[in-house]
Formats: sequence, C-alpha cells, structure tokens
Amino acid sequence: MEATNTQMKTVVYDDAVVRAFSIITIVWGVVAFLVGVIVASQLSFWQANFGVEWLSFGRLRPLHTNAAIFAFVGNGMFAGIYYSTQRLLKTRMANDFLSWANFWGWQLVIVSAAVTYPLGLTQSKEYAELIWPIDLLVVVVWVLFAVNFFWTLAKRNEKNLYVAIWFYISTIVTIAVLYIVNNLQLPTSLTHSYPIYGGVQDALVQWWYGHNAVAFFLTTPPLGLMYYFMVKAAERPVYSYRLSVVHFWSLIFLYIWAGPHHLLYTALPDWAQTLGMIFSIMLWAPSWGGMLNGLLTLRGAWDKLRTDPVIKFFVVAVTFYGMSTFEGPLLSIKSVSALGHYTDWIIGHVHAGALGWNGFMTFGILYWMWPRLYGTKLYSTKLAETHFWIGTISILMYVVSMWVSGVSQGLFWRALDAEGFLKYPDFIEGLTNSRAMYQTRLAGGSLFFLSSFLLVYNMIMTAKQGSPKTVSVQVPVKRPAGDKVSIWALMTSVPMLFITSILVVAFLFGFAGDMVSPILLAILLVLFIAGIISYGTSQKKWGQWYGLVERHALVFTVLALVAVLIGGAVEIIPTIIISENVPLEITDEMIAEDPSLAETAKWLQKPYSPLELAGRDIYVSEGCYLCHSQMIRPFRHEVLRYGDYSRMEESLLDHPFQWGSKRTGLDLARVGGKYDNLWHYLHLMDPRSTSPASNMPTYTHFKSKTVDPEMIVGRMRALGKLGVPYHEEDYDLAVQRFKSQGQMISDYLAGNDVNVAPDSEMAAVIAYLQRLGRGPQPVTPEVAAK
Repeated sequence: MEATNTQMKTVVYDDAVVRAFSIITIVWGVVAFLVGVIVASQLSFWQANFGVEWLSFGRLRPLHTNAAIFAFVGNGMFAGIYYSTQRLLKTRMANDFLSWANFWGWQLVIVSAAVTYPLGLTQSKEYAELIWPIDLLVVVVWVLFAVNFFWTLAKRNEKNLYVAIWFYISTIVTIAVLYIVNNLQLPTSLTHSYPIYGGVQDALVQWWYGHNAVAFFLTTPPLGLMYYFMVKAAERPVYSYRLSVVHFWSLIFLYIWAGPHHLLYTALPDWAQTLGMIFSIMLWAPSWGGMLNGLLTLRGAWDKLRTDPVIKFFVVAVTFYGMSTFEGPLLSIKSVSALGHYTDWIIGHVHAGALGWNGFMTFGILYWMWPRLYGTKLYSTKLAETHFWIGTISILMYVVSMWVSGVSQGLFWRALDAEGFLKYPDFIEGLTNSRAMYQTRLAGGSLFFLSSFLLVYNMIMTAKQGSPKTVSVQVPVKRPAGDKVSIWALMTSVPMLFITSILVVAFLFGFAGDMVSPILLAILLVLFIAGIISYGTSQKKWGQWYGLVERHALVFTVLALVAVLIGGAVEIIPTIIISENVPLEITDEMIAEDPSLAETAKWLQKPYSPLELAGRDIYVSEGCYLCHSQMIRPFRHEVLRYGDYSRMEESLLDHPFQWGSKRTGLDLARVGGKYDNLWHYLHLMDPRSTSPASNMPTYTHFKSKTVDPEMIVGRMRALGKLGVPYHEEDYDLAVQRFKSQGQMISDYLAGNDVNVAPDSEMAAVIAYLQRLGRGPQPVTPEVAAK
C-alpha cells in the first residue's frame, strides 16, 4: 500500500484466497451431495452397503453430514467472510499467511475426516465425531482464523461495524467455546478417547453443542452473509437497522438456551427440558424478524425476481430459513416432540435448513461473487435458472417425503388397540411402510446432486471467459479516529448497567432454589420493565451508546461472548452438580445409613465387563447410534414395545452416551436377554435372516476381527480416571475375565454349529448387546450355571 500526494493510499484486497475457498466449496459440495445420495440409497436398498465395512451406513453417514456442514457450508462461509470483511472494513486481511493457513488447515481437517470416518475412527457425537488429534487441528485452524479476523478489525479503515460483522464476531467466539467444551476428552491412544462427561452430562453438553453448532455455524454466518450479499444483489439498503439490532442480540442470547429440546422426555432433568422448550419457542420472534428484514430489503426490487437467478436463490433461501425456524420451535413443544422425535420428520426438518437455507444461500453467493472474482459476467443465466428450479423441486421432494414418513412413523409407533395394547407390535412394519417415501427422498437427493453439475459447468465457463481480477480501493492514509470514550465509561453507562444486571440476575436464577427463584424472577421482571421505560424516555442516548459499542470491537465482542455464555452456564453447571450428587457406587452400608438410596441402587448402572466394554467401543465405532436409540421415553406405547422407561442413573457411566436421535431400528436400551446369542450372531451376519424387511447392513467382519484384551485394560484405567468405579482387582483380572466371558459365548455358539473365536469382535458385540438393560453378565460357567 502506497500513500499518494492527496494523503490517500491504495488497498488491494486479497481475493486469491476467496477464489480458493470458492473453488473448494464447489468441489466439496459435489462430494457431500454424492455421499448423501449413497447413504439415502443404503436406506432404500441395503445392498448399497456393498458388504464392505468402510462403506456401511454407520460409517458414511457422519462423512456426509461433516462434508455438508464443514466442507461445503464451512468453506462457503470462509469465502463469503473473507470477501465481505475486506470490503466492509476497507482493508486487506491482516496477514496473508494466516489466510492461507486457514485455507490449507481447513482442507486438512476435511481430508482427515474423509479418511478416518470410513475406518470407524469416531467419537460418536453428532457433528463432533472427529477423533481428538483432528479436534486439536480444528482448534488451531479456528484460532488462526480468529486472529486474522480480529487483527483485521483492529486495522480497519471503516469506523462503524456493519451488521454482517456482528454475526461473524458471534460465530467466531461462540464456536470456539462450543467446540472446546464439547470435545474435552481423555485419550487412550492416538485414535481413541473417552469424553470427560458421562450419561446425562454428556447428553446435555453434546446437544448444547449440537444445537448451537446449527445456530452459530449454519445460521449466524449465513445471516451475516445475507446482510451483505443480498443487499448487494438487490442494490437496496437493509430494510431496518433497528430490526437488525434486535434480531442479532435476541438471537444469540436465546439460541444458546435451546439445546435441551433435543432431549425432551428423556432422562434429562425436567427443568432443563422445560427451559429448552421455552427458549426454543421464544426463538420464533428473532428468527422471523431476521427473515422479514431480509425479504423486505427487496422492497422496490421485486422485479429482479423474474430475471435474476441470484435473487431467486436468495429469496427461497431466506424463505426456507423462515420455514425451518418455524418448524424448529414447533418440534420443541413437548406434545409435538412426542410424535416427531426419533422419526424421519426430524430428517426432513434438518434438510430443509441444510439444502434450502444453507445450500441455496451458498449457491446464490457463488453465482453473485464468482463473476466479480474473474472480472466478467455469469456465463449462462439460463443454466443458473435451470439449477434453481431443479434444486427447488428436489428439496421439496426430499422434505415432503420425510414429513409424510415421519408423521406416519410417529402415529404407527404410538397406535394402541381398544384394550390399550400395541396395534402394530412389529416395528419393522413401520419401516416397510416408509419405503416408498425413502425412495422419493432418494430421487429428490439424486436430482439435487445432479443439478449441482450445472453450477460446476457454469462456474468453469465463467472463469474461462474472464481472468482472476485484482480489486483495489483508495482510502485515507490516516485511519478514522477512535471515539474519545473509555471502555470503563461504556461499561458503566446506564444501558450497560441495565444489561449487566439482567444477565447477572438471569444467571443467579438458574442456580436458585424454590425459595429464592420467585424473588429473582420478580427482580428480573422489574429490571426488564425499568429498562424498557429507560429506553422509551431516552432513545437518543441509548442509540448513541449502542453506536459507540458498535464502533468499539473489543467491547462488542465481550458483550456477545457474555450473552452466549449465560445460557450455557445456567443449563450445564446445575446438571453436572446434580449428576455428581448421584453416587456411582452404592454399598449395603450406604443403604443402611440412607434407605432412600435403595431405589437409586436398583437402577444404578454397574461398570461394563472387559468384553462388554470392548463390544461397546465397537458399537460406537460402527455408528450404531445413528439408527438405534438407547432411551425409552415414559410413554405407554414405548414401555409396551421396549420395556420400562429409562432412568438417569442407568447411563451415568456411559462415555460417550448412546441415547441416539433416530430410530431406523428398534430401541436397544433393554434388548439384553430378549434374544439368545445365536440370534444376535445371525442378525449381525445377515439381518434379513431374522428380520426379512430390515435395511441394516451386514457385519460379517465382526467374525474375523479380534480384540486385544490388554488394550481394553488400558481403556478401563482411563474410564477409572473419569469416575467409573473400576478397582485394582478389576484391572488385574480383566484379561482373565475377558477370555472367560468370550469363551462362554464361543462355546454357546459352538453348540449351535457356529464357530466364533472368544476374542473376536463378534463375541464382544454380542456380550455388549446382552448387557443392555441388565446387570453385568456371568463371566464363568460356574457362575452362569448358578
């Protein structure tokens, strides 16, 4: 950058990294859509698993979700942020090396995921399946991105922070907190670890992360990009600045509380479930405020909708955002969740957001930005129009089929006859009834995948008719002077005192008991009313204060961080405290001292035997939780179908928890003892031999692969450090008990003319399945006979 005689300097934007992110977005998008078609095929035709372990549904499904979220949407997010940030701040990104380190580091993360997931290396936590070394790489790359972004903010040539920048800030700080907290784990080897949380703690932390990964990776970045690229495409200013302020702060504050709505009617404490439901319903207001702000930005420009495919993509994307953010709170209502949870309705909801909101927003940005990166016009508007219409039709085919399938499944499972017993006791009958909808979903997904090649061809031809363009702008040599207001003055101003007081009281309310909570609630209401009155009588002063905060990046970032931390702390800390108060081991002496522990002891989970632990780790690595839940809800139809409802005490020792979020197969919480070892063997070798209509893949490799008992001893010691009540005797006798229990299973199967090695994965998985819903199984023939 060189100064001119008029005290101006030239800023050259770094669009090379934007081009790189845009290209790789398209590449990974095609890959994500292809893997999605494959896993959709596997649900319709079990043969599409090809009998190959690393191509099974349980291993490819995390690859699909991660490719769609982090590879396609993630790279598109980086492309849009790097492009818009430089222009909004009128400066080049602070450091070219950090920009490219962000690019190559992120691709290394994605390639690592593409290698490890098919190999069965996973944490089994949805949207956080990466093994711990790759988690560390994600953190490093994210820190590089954050340093580059905030460094750029510090050297900006624009005084004000535009609304898009607000959303980028909230994304960066919140994803850092979410990812680190959810991925705290104890490694047992280079490729395996156990989360430090267990059972209900792990469930809450996971869905606090899982829901807010959707919020702060798939919602706030695209919203920020919407506020920039939709405005540019429409050539109109944002409809309402005030609405954008309300939209931003209410969204980031409310979203972080909503995670527990994924765990309604589970063993999660009822207060946490209710809190998640209430805040989810409250999200309707800011979400629709953002949608309306986006659509109303097109006022006076709706004529472009007829001729400009970019506007078409943006309008439908924002519409899908509105639809998804209506459906999400709807599904968080307990009575609706009772019907929709574990069904394909949730799959339809997720893909309406992923394909309609994220996919179309990314397509619209690429169609608008790509020609400008190459200094030319879009090669073919007609191809873009065709892509739009095929994409829209394919999304509707996908989503509507999953709505129909999901509602049908929910009604099928809960149907009772006149005597109050299950009308349809055979679970597999519901699956066969959904087969036509699965094939419709496959057709829609295939169309979406094929339509993406229209984008690929259009982008290639557009690039060929242009050349990489370098964009520069003139800015004053002297950067804008900062406001002569100290951080202390901002933090002690009247608006800030109101906000701080409300946040502190809200935080304390989360920990208050029955006596104090009504008082704190009354104080909270008084503060809200006083704040509203203060704003109504001093709007100008509040506006001036917010203008100062908006221009002070550090204060703004701290406030955004505090806003998101409050909800997480209020939900997670009490749950951890409650769980810690439940003893992990109860002796007869303890019951004698406190008879109330007798009921807890009845349900309290016992540690897994060495062979059962090995089987559980295999179950986790195969992604079985993606189709089988282990959480029986307190409904008559579920108790009749699966057994007594699940208690919190039953899974406290589970690292990670395996409650699941989808039932393509039966719930397995109490499957132990329902079938003999031979049935499990036959079911794993060929599911059609026991359930003719099953779409489950085969697991023949369990028979040939073996487990090292010494490795399991090391894993037991790791779990012991996490609080699982293993003792020195358990470690000393682990290998002997492993072999003894494995030999029992092997001998039983041999009596039925089936040869299975005692140390095979098959024996381990059978031992684990037989344990579910029961106490530790006998490990010697003498004990078994007794």
